[in-house]
Amino acid sequence: MAQKTISLAFLAILGTISVSTQAQLLGRRSSWQADIHIPKPDTPGAEISSIDPGSPLDQAGFLSGDIIIEVNGELVKDVNVWSDITYGLRASETTKIKVLRGSKTREENVLFDPLAKEQHEGLDTYYEEVSSTYGITQRIIITKPQKSGKLPAVVLIGGLSCSSIETYSGRRGTNWGKTIKELVEKSNMIVLRIEKPGVGDSEGDCSQSSFLMDLEGYRSAIRFLKAKPYVDTSNIIVYGSSMGSALAPLLANEFGLAGVISDGTFFKTWYEHMLEIERRILSFKGNNESQIVKKMNRYYIPLYHGMLIEKKTYQEVVETYPALAEYNYHDPEHMYGRPMAYYQQLQDFDLAGAWEKVKVPVRILRGTNDWIMSSFDNKMIIEVLERNGHKDHLLYEYPKLDHWNTIHENAKDSFEGKPGKWDPGTVNLIIQWAQEMTGMRS
Repeated sequence: MAQKTISLAFLAILGTISVSTQAQLLGRRSSWQADIHIPKPDTPGAEISSIDPGSPLDQAGFLSGDIIIEVNGELVKDVNVWSDITYGLRASETTKIKVLRGSKTREENVLFDPLAKEQHEGLDTYYEEVSSTYGITQRIIITKPQKSGKLPAVVLIGGLSCSSIETYSGRRGTNWGKTIKELVEKSNMIVLRIEKPGVGDSEGDCSQSSFLMDLEGYRSAIRFLKAKPYVDTSNIIVYGSSMGSALAPLLANEFGLAGVISDGTFFKTWYEHMLEIERRILSFKGNNESQIVKKMNRYYIPLYHGMLIEKKTYQEVVETYPALAEYNYHDPEHMYGRPMAYYQQLQDFDLAGAWEKVKVPVRILRGTNDWIMSSFDNKMIIEVLERNGHKDHLLYEYPKLDHWNTIHENAKDSFEGKPGKWDPGTVNLIIQWAQEMTGMRS
């Protein structure tokens, strides 16, 4: 009798949590199951600080203090390579790892465990895949309330960084991760997410993929979602964060979506945007206004003009103007983990023009302590909407919120990386807007 009771309880759990994976090309990603320091500037290798007991690395004989110098024959030369290697770990493939231990090397083959998939009570979770016009197959995650009929949906478009949109068990806590999880579990809507090329289970290398590659992946994902029989295609809205917030109006226009939520957005060209960031950083670092003007004119304007207007790499710009080397904190060929081609394509892309064509409701969220995106950019969007006769829009500046969904006393605390606080009111507002746009609440 007890055995029957346990079986019935287990079946009840299965009825509220469902994870589906159809026959697919993509392998399941793995994790190191260890704490590993990222490579230091100008020094190859990633040092292991601790290893989970019983994990594949532990069983293979690796130790804390070992420095991983090669993975599958590729030198761990910098943080961008390390990021690509980490996202490239696959449970179905043997991984050859070479470490430096003291003054000697050691090499072992390791078969990593698959990363557990997301599970959400009361939701069906679908791990699917889609290919873009670039021939890259990317992971799609769709969560759906366990209801019959056609349901409204949210397309989530994240920022530019090579970070996963998956809320898997064991993910280190970030407030962006919390935002995703809350949106998925509390919106009572279908939520679509897509991993960038080279991120999560997706094919490709994020540190080499471009802006246009990312955009084509988003387009393919939306087409895929609209073909699902359980989706109310007249009630799909797009929620974009950071870079995704600037793409949101473009995608809404192209696919006839029902609404736009932009979280932490910008309006100007990337050249103008980066100069504004550098000016704010110089101020945070204690420069007076005369020093700021001097450094902008002598260093940062030539640096970003060379990169974004003349289409050079950072290294090429610095070789032309050696004095810029002291002020360039980016990699020779990357910024924020993405290649120069990403930003050069972004510079030439008409994102601002998409706002002039938006006809559907618009909600814009900006934190008052967001030092990445300016308040003026957000107000420019509202001005453009009003000038073009748009009727249903709102800009809300959330008190003390920074760019990373975290509450700080001031913007400088955020810039300096001081601990902040999580405020669920931010995602609750996003959910409220999404439900209002799709008629779920008045």
